Amino acid sequence: MSTASLSCRCLSVVLFCALSWTGPARALSVEVNAPDGLEALLDRYLDAARAARLGETLADEEVARLRDLSLATARELLATEGYFSPTIDSRMTRAETGWHLRFTVTPGPRALIRAVDIGFLGAIAEAGTARPRGRFGRAEREFPLKPGMPFRQEDWTAAKAALLAPLLADRYPAARLAASEARVDPEASVVDLSLSVDSGPAFFHGRPLITGARRYPESIIHNLNPARPGQPVRQQDLLDYQAALEASGYYARASVRVDVDPALAAAAPIRVEVEERPEKLFSIGAGVSTDTGARARSSWLHRNVLDRGLRLKFDASLESARQTGETELAWPRSADGYDHAVGLRLKREDIKGQESLATVAALRRARSRGLIETAWTLQYQTERKTLGSQPEQRNQALTVNHAWIRRELGRGFYPRRGHVLDLRVGGAAEALWSDTSFLRLHARHTRYLPVGERGRLLLRGELGGVLAKTRDGIPTDFLFRAGGDNSVRGYAYQSLGRTLDGGVASVRYLATGSVEYNHFPPGDWGLALFVDAGDAADSPGALSPVFGYGVGARYRSPVGPINLDLAYGEATGELRLHFSLGVSF
Repeated sequence: MSTASLSCRCLSVVLFCALSWTGPARALSVEVNAPDGLEALLDRYLDAARAARLGETLADEEVARLRDLSLATARELLATEGYFSPTIDSRMTRAETGWHLRFTVTPGPRALIRAVDIGFLGAIAEAGTARPRGRFGRAEREFPLKPGMPFRQEDWTAAKAALLAPLLADRYPAARLAASEARVDPEASVVDLSLSVDSGPAFFHGRPLITGARRYPESIIHNLNPARPGQPVRQQDLLDYQAALEASGYYARASVRVDVDPALAAAAPIRVEVEERPEKLFSIGAGVSTDTGARARSSWLHRNVLDRGLRLKFDASLESARQTGETELAWPRSADGYDHAVGLRLKREDIKGQESLATVAALRRARSRGLIETAWTLQYQTERKTLGSQPEQRNQALTVNHAWIRRELGRGFYPRRGHVLDLRVGGAAEALWSDTSFLRLHARHTRYLPVGERGRLLLRGELGGVLAKTRDGIPTDFLFRAGGDNSVRGYAYQSLGRTLDGGVASVRYLATGSVEYNHFPPGDWGLALFVDAGDAADSPGALSPVFGYGVGARYRSPVGPINLDLAYGEATGELRLHFSLGVSF
């Protein structure tokens, strides 16, 4: 090999090493000094700070690159908080263990909003004024950003979404931001905001377009639609439609949306996709409570009798103190929004010495609209009843009953906010297949109130009365007793009534109430403190409330709520355990 060739190779190696060498690899630490609120933001998102948290060793040139990149990122982050003329000092210090980067931030004055200009296009604007009407005009007036307020990018983004939200939810699902601008004057530290909203055309409901319906009649889906063709499109109607489909029992999953093509706005199709449940279902369940003891249940359901969507159900329940067998035939919801059903139930009870065997035949017509559920029931009931050594009673009644329920609750087993109001009235006439004439009134109200971040207050009140000349001839289901898990804890189930030799008889009047506090720390377990009071008697003047006090545990299990209460009955001087658990298979 020649000397010239060897020299060329040596020179190539030297040049390669020189080009490849970028200095020794060093560790990196980062310090950010900024006013409160900004320091955490910068420390979280600066490129150099994120690299330092990874704990990697970096070449000197990479550290310098991260410093420059972090300076640019810092200015962008400060601008999102309304600081458009900051002073940022950065210093690189080499130590034995590596590089230390220190950023010192003086944000300068925060920009304030000087002016807000909102314009509207499309059908929402009044002719010649470009201003919205009614509640949409209120959305403009209540725009959250006002002159004089500090500017933040996050607030600006949220405000634009808030302005669009009522349009998208009601009548204008194709609404969009046609333009938006935040003009910054860094020298004056002010921002001028302007945005233009194009509502597009007003949309009106057309007919549902259905996919996935193979097993059950499409009329079921049409009849569950809360909106009618020609009504303005509302997002809440679509949500209610989807909820009604999933609650109907026919569909495991449903998706409802409106076609937002402006060309179809006059009759926008409602696109409905469903996943059907099987026609037949057999289920079993088990549970236990201190009210009625151990429980076993089985049911069989056929959802498509005669291929018309009729639901035929057989249900049997065995408890220590109560046994029932029931069959029901229910029709799909009708076009006018009503649910109809006919049923037959056999029931046997032996509670606190009062034994009864009842047969009940009923026709039911119910309707659910928004938060309100109503139902009319025509019911014929016969009963054989005994109490201790008293002679057997045979009662019959043909009753007309009405229920009105308003239910406004959050989701979950233990809602923190909302209420349930349940009002019922029913009665019978002696001249119409009944042993006596009577009018039964019953009201129950439960309210949930949040207390702090993890607590709730539960308030419950219940009143009942039967207006009649005598209690004789009235079936047990229309009379009252108190005591137990959902009544007055600290006393046995239905132990408060008319005490006779051999047991406790049902009576005509009822009054109970409860105050309970629950606290749920992180996790599924909770604590309960409560006071219950109430009584049942044959006249309002004879009501003498007894009190129960106690503590309890609550558990949000995957299969349902578990309640365990230890209550002291003041009138009896005894402690009583109240426990309920249910599991379905």
